[in-house]
Amino acid sequence: MSDDSSSRNDTANKIMDEAAPVAGSFRFWFTDHRWEWSEEVYRMHGYSPGAVEPTTALLLSHKHPDDRDDVAKAIARAVEQGEAFSSRHRFIDTAGGQHEVMVVADRVIDGAGTAIGTAGFYIDLTHTLAESARETLSSTMPEVVEARAVIEQAKGVLMHMYRISAAQAFKVLSWRSQETNTKLRDLAAQIIADLDQVPPSAPASVNEFDHLLLTAHTRIPHNSGHRSGSKW
Repeated sequence: MSDDSSSRNDTANKIMDEAAPVAGSFRFWFTDHRWEWSEEVYRMHGYSPGAVEPTTALLLSHKHPDDRDDVAKAIARAVEQGEAFSSRHRFIDTAGGQHEVMVVADRVIDGAGTAIGTAGFYIDLTHTLAESARETLSSTMPEVVEARAVIEQAKGVLMHMYRISAAQAFKVLSWRSQETNTKLRDLAAQIIADLDQVPPSAPASVNEFDHLLLTAHTRIPHNSGHRSGSKW
């Protein structure tokens, strides 16, 4: 590998690290209203993993006062209608720091096809990739420039669906790319290809889009080479 190629790869890896959101997983079981948090979600809220029992009451106590009612309604709707718990809101950690998070989730289905819970990810969007870093990435990685159209298109979809900024949308795409070991351009192309499956009305459209976002990597054709070479 040439020095230039090595340098470009080092730059891309550094920017990918900066772009990666703080993300953690969760599960919520409808019958007993039981929550399970990954270590990352505990730490987002300011707790050592396992230090407290995550309950709906604890969860809501951390929500920003202006967002608390909406989150409570989203949880109630998930239980009553067997939906995934998805939301974009703010919460306050134990040190008083405010976090802007996006929760993307899918339903947990039992053997009979009944929704028994919801599982997904908290994505902390508080700190976003600087525009200058994104421009550096584009100028140093020609393959990203070639793929930019479809990546920008997918970003636009995420911005519309989740009401997030361009930098936050790029952050979410980068997270899914890293989480699934999938090239960003392939992931973006699959998201665009899946759009006809999304119903036109909310909240069903957001719930279905969450499912597509979390599973898009499983539908990328094997001949795309998405698990080898460049992340892009």
